[in-house]
Amino acid sequence: MQSIYKAILRGDRIEWEDDVPEQIRSHPALTVLVTVVDQPAAADDTRGPRMAEVLGRLAASGGVASITDPLQWQREQRQDRDLPGRS
Repeated sequence: MQSIYKAILRGDRIEWEDDVPEQIRSHPALTVLVTVVDQPAAADDTRGPRMAEVLGRLAASGGVASITDPLQWQREQRQDRDLPGRS
């Protein structure tokens, strides 16, 4: 049976957010699996400015309002093509 305890990993140390579970306190060594829940954004993340540029170009083109016939637009986007590996 798996048990889940909330903690913070700092380098090679685990800091428990609640009291240390008895199961952990009573064993000298345990096998654990660590799942990273939240990852802070990288300091050199350039997606924001790039996204702003792309959204600006979309807005300048009229965005979705520039699609006068949605059904025709959808048909054009779904043009038939050969499936990979099939002729």
